[in-house]
Order: sequence, then structure tokens, then C-alpha cells
Amino acid sequence: MKIQSERVWAGGGFYPAQITIEDGKICDVTPGTGSDADIDYGARRLIPGLIDTHAHGAWDYDANENDPDGLRRWAASLPAEGVTAFCPTTVTDEDATLLAALNNIARVMDEGCAGAEMLGIHLEGPFLSQKYRGAQPEKQIRPASLRDFQAFEQAARGRIVAITLAPEEDASFALTRYCAQKGIVVNMGHSDATFEQALAAVANGAKNVTHVYNGMAKYVNREPGLLGAALRLDGLYGEVIADGIFVSLVSASHLYRVKNDNDVIMISDSMKAKGCPPGRYLFGGEPMILGEDGATRRENGVLVGSTLQLNRGLYNMVEGAMVPFGAALKSCTLNPARLLGLDHRKGRLARGFDADIVILEDDYQVNTTFCRGEQVFTRTSSPCAPAPRAFSG
Repeated sequence: MKIQSERVWAGGGFYPAQITIEDGKICDVTPGTGSDADIDYGARRLIPGLIDTHAHGAWDYDANENDPDGLRRWAASLPAEGVTAFCPTTVTDEDATLLAALNNIARVMDEGCAGAEMLGIHLEGPFLSQKYRGAQPEKQIRPASLRDFQAFEQAARGRIVAITLAPEEDASFALTRYCAQKGIVVNMGHSDATFEQALAAVANGAKNVTHVYNGMAKYVNREPGLLGAALRLDGLYGEVIADGIFVSLVSASHLYRVKNDNDVIMISDSMKAKGCPPGRYLFGGEPMILGEDGATRRENGVLVGSTLQLNRGLYNMVEGAMVPFGAALKSCTLNPARLLGLDHRKGRLARGFDADIVILEDDYQVNTTFCRGEQVFTRTSSPCAPAPRAFSG
């Protein structure tokens, strides 16, 4: 199949090009357009599929639930917002709940499902700081334990690709080193770490900071802490929740300006209430309330998570935070692929890469999404998901 547009993202800009797809892969990208294309998208933007490495659920499904149908529904819904790959992300919970949830995700991954590709599991907690636990359930938080992690790893059938932990709770960085040696991405988050502790964790293999600005101490002139490390250390990735609520557009813009274009990771941090009407829902076994602004909060007002669509996040960063389009796009395509070691097949429109392609309107709505060469969503009719919540560009 051949598709084409006057604006195909390649080499850091939009150019007229034709893309040939065979067996789920991009087998050729030819400059210019021609009369032999199967689909001509005119002047619509063709970009790589979006990748969300930190998302807890949507459409009334939570990654902590032992619910294969809910997980399949979520994966099938994501292409409506341009997401072609993601990491289901669990949160702190009772061990029995986590073990069942991890097994559920691994089983669905083994069996395969339609829609966005599951790249592996992101385990957020339970090895976190009590002080900066945020909405994570207090009773199950504990210091890092290699034995406990290996039990989670076994339940997940080796499908854990990332973990968020508080480095100061990881004695001698034992779990950090173990994960790094196995190629599991170590994220520092929900942490009271000093700058020096974060620096030591990076030296022992930590690669990323979970939702920068959130779940950590404020930056102070003589106490830069984990936030200071996120802003200062070259080569250390940093996540940003791009909804404009968890992080102001000014702060988001600052992160993109300070960090190298290769080191920012846009995430949704979405919850099961995403795609659902305002009301009461559960997170980590505890109640949360979805408000009219699209954010979820505990009854005491503590923010829990977002209901962000990632195409909206791209809009927020470019049109609101004034981040250059190329930098914002890399943060939700090539950068997360590189973080996970998948940049040989994800994150670019190039020969040999997975045919994960999004046709994006100028108002940032998704027109069409291809997942591994299969057209799984069109704006006029989606076979797999309700229409995403509308927004104006």
C-alpha cells in the first residue's frame, strides 16, 4: 500500500513524500507525490505514531485490575488520539492485586490484541517516598526490595520494562543496579532524594525522572533535589504531564528549554476515568473524583492523574507552551522509543520502521491512525473506540 501527503514529517520538517507499507513495516519513503498512491492525504500532516510510556488506564479500566477485556478496550481506544504504542502502568497496591494485574497484562500481551501495541509494563511503586507519595496508597509503600520486585517480575512473565522508585529508598542502589543490568528503565519519582542521591542513582543506572515537578520537593537555591537533577543532568530523561494542569505551560516550556530536545518525554499519566463522564472512580483501591477540568483528585483535593489525550498534549505544548513542533513531537515519538531501546523500529517514518503512522489535522485532531500497517482508526468512523473528547484548536 502507498500513502502520500504534501506534509510528511521527515528529517525534522514536513516535506512532500510517499510512504510504501508492506507487512506492517515502512519499506520505502520516496520524496514527492505521485499518481500511483492508494491514499492521498493532500496537505494533512503525516507524523510517527505517538508513544505513551506512563498511563494507568482509560475507558473505565485501570491497569491494577485483573480485567483482560478492559485492557483490550483501552488498547483499541488509544489510536483515536494518535497513540500507537504504550506502557500500561500499575500503581502501588496490595501485593495480591498487583500480582494478578501484572499477570493479566502479560497474558494479554502474549495473546496479542488490536489497536496500540503494548511495549511492556511500567511499575510505578510501591518502592516510593511516603513524604512525596502523592495519591499513591500509603499503607503499601515500602523500601525497595529485590525479592519483592522479582516476585512482580515473575508474575509479569518478564514483561516489566520500566519501574518508578525513590532512589533514597533503594539501599546501596541494589534494585536500581539489578534493573539496569537487565535493561529495565529505572525512573526516579515520588521521591525526597537530594541532588547528590539522584546523581548517585544515575551513576548506578537510573535513566529517567517520573513526571518532573510532581511528586518531588520544590527547587530551592541551596537544596536543588531531584528537580534540580532533572533540570541539570545531561542525558537524564524527564517526563512531563502535558495537560496544563499538573504542570503549568510556563513550567513545561522551561523544561523543554533547559533539557536537550532528546531528553523530554511527554506522558498522559491517564487514569481509568479518561473517556468517562465526571464522577467518582477508584485509583489504587481508593476513591477519586473526576472534575469538569479533566483532572482527577482525591476527596482532599490532592491531584491523582489526568484524562489527557496525547494529541491534546501535543497541542498544549506547541500552541500553549510555545515549544517548537519538532521538539514536542520528539518527546512523544522518538524520545520514548529511545528510552525503551526501541528506536530501531519506533518513533520515525523511515524505511524498516514499524508502519505506525498518524494523519494529523491542523487543529491536532486525529484523522487516521495506522498501527503496524493496519488502519485502525478513522475520524469518520472508528471500529474500536468512542470518539475522543473534543477540543478546539
